[in-house]
Amino acid sequence: MNQLYTHSLYTRISDLPETWDKVSESCIFLQRRYLGILEKSSPTNLKCSFVGIFQGEKHVATALIQEIDLALLSSFGERDNFLITQARNFLFKQFASKLLIIGNNMLSGQNAYACLPETNEKKVLETIKGIGNSWPNKNHLTIFKDFTENQLKPFQTPAFAADYPFSSQPNMIFEIRPSWKKEADYVADLTKKYRDQFKRCRKKGYELRNQELSLDEIIANEETLYSLYFHVAKNAPFNTFILPPNHFSTFKKQMGEDFILRGYYLENQLVGFTTVIRHGNELETYFLGYDDTIQREKMLYLNMLYDIIGCGIIQGFERIILGRTALEIKSSIGAIPVQLNGFMRHTYSLVHRNLSWIFPLLEPEANWIQRHPFKD
Repeated sequence: MNQLYTHSLYTRISDLPETWDKVSESCIFLQRRYLGILEKSSPTNLKCSFVGIFQGEKHVATALIQEIDLALLSSFGERDNFLITQARNFLFKQFASKLLIIGNNMLSGQNAYACLPETNEKKVLETIKGIGNSWPNKNHLTIFKDFTENQLKPFQTPAFAADYPFSSQPNMIFEIRPSWKKEADYVADLTKKYRDQFKRCRKKGYELRNQELSLDEIIANEETLYSLYFHVAKNAPFNTFILPPNHFSTFKKQMGEDFILRGYYLENQLVGFTTVIRHGNELETYFLGYDDTIQREKMLYLNMLYDIIGCGIIQGFERIILGRTALEIKSSIGAIPVQLNGFMRHTYSLVHRNLSWIFPLLEPEANWIQRHPFKD
């Protein structure tokens, strides 16, 4: 007998069922310690709800829903042409400022839901879809985000038939070859052009010193870290949120050694930082910040990327998730693009029917050339 799938919504970690982490075992970003970061240190325009899905009495799936109010942002990003920026801001505020995200808008990839292995994923998604359709707060867009081609099969159900399918900018994935045991092995597999790029970058940045920061050091440097992060965020082509100042210390408190913040120093002055998250056999990059004048002079950003690769190789990870920014420079170090897909529905039927031409206006265009830096 097929039992009905039901759900419960939670806004506090303390209210989650005892079985939560067991059901969420496949995804660290749906487990209590990460969700605690969202509870304690979310952007001011982002509200999280945690979904427990049950088959009869059995807890079979978990999910994350984020409400985002873009009207609360002073800027969506300032890098693009003024007229393009103004037009995009107008369209968002009029037609897409209230978002209901099924997934995590602060990360790339499928972090929307997790199931026990024997669970019917289609029924789980139909249940989540029903939650979105009946959400009490008015929203413009309901979005299921960041699924690879291999993850789309459960969406082949009538519940999603009328939704607008879309693709966003790709997630850049760096695969670590089993033969690489140290950074020099990676460099040896590059073509001459990209070995020269590596050598030039390292020569430019030879005065830089980097070190992993402890929780106490993160707290002591929080103001500088936030200033460096905010500079990069403000100059991005598009933002849907800004992190709060205590976000990185909260992350370290919750995740411990699985969260690494590495500071970059020039003459003992903190001029940049990177953050990565250990996630099983993957190393996932998070947010970073830097002094733009140092970045240009010392090729700081590229040095950061090479250091993350070196870290991933030495620590035995299989791949590094580099995210969906700076696509060409990440391609030049060996990352490959993986297309991410989603589904969206607009509250207003007239707008929904025209999403095929409205959505490209909202999504910043990424013009880039994929590089092929390896010998084979």
